Amino acid sequence: MLVRFVIAPLDVVKIRLQLQIHSLSDPLSHDPEKLRGSPIYKGTLPTIKRILREEGLTGLWKGNIPAELMYVSYSAIQFTTYRSVTLGLQSAFGKRKLPAAAESFIAGASSGAVATTATYPLDLLRTRFAAQGKEKVYASLLASIRDIAKHEGPRGFFRGLGATVGQIIPYMGVFFATYEALRLPLGTLELPFGSEDATAGVMASIIAKTGVFPFDLIRKRLQVQGPTRERYVHRNIPVYKGVFRTMRDIIRNEGKRGLYRGLTVR
Repeated sequence: MLVRFVIAPLDVVKIRLQLQIHSLSDPLSHDPEKLRGSPIYKGTLPTIKRILREEGLTGLWKGNIPAELMYVSYSAIQFTTYRSVTLGLQSAFGKRKLPAAAESFIAGASSGAVATTATYPLDLLRTRFAAQGKEKVYASLLASIRDIAKHEGPRGFFRGLGATVGQIIPYMGVFFATYEALRLPLGTLELPFGSEDATAGVMASIIAKTGVFPFDLIRKRLQVQGPTRERYVHRNIPVYKGVFRTMRDIIRNEGKRGLYRGLTVR
């Protein structure tokens, strides 16, 4: 909980950068009419400074309450599901047994998909609160739930879920493939910071997250769709529909680099 609280400002910065459609080569503008109220952020520290200047210290922790609830719930659901799927696979295959890597992949992908789906409404609320500027879209967490339920219906809480679930399988695949490829070579080295397993795990996680990052960005763009789309700090967010149509539109309008906005904050 404490760790999540400390890094919460980076989540806000990442979300603000991911939702920004302007090129980083565009000049900074403070004219809300010129950019339809959408400020330009450039880099982590300048973005933090701008949020502090315009929204105060609490602006860096917007969406932290649903984020904390999400991470606690996600971990519990993921662990329970992982254990259940692992035991189920062992029971189903008996003495034949699946290879350890295959068992971990199936259990990991399944637990990730279940935990993600179950906690997704909290993830959506985290994004929407972090995307708010000085003008409040939602007065409170309870008010946001009521508003979405009233104006968008149950489906409104799951905007962009396809992009999230769709990234789990490639993430797990890249992670395990990279981990296995790095673990043995690193075992021949004397590492000052932990074992080769831990180092391989960290490197595999970074590579896997980078590989599926475009889906994370697409998820954020889809999460702020709906009747409140033009009320966030970026008022010029286009209308997006569907994961691959959103990807196509971003590449066409912002280039391939547009799919990796906020990656350095990750």
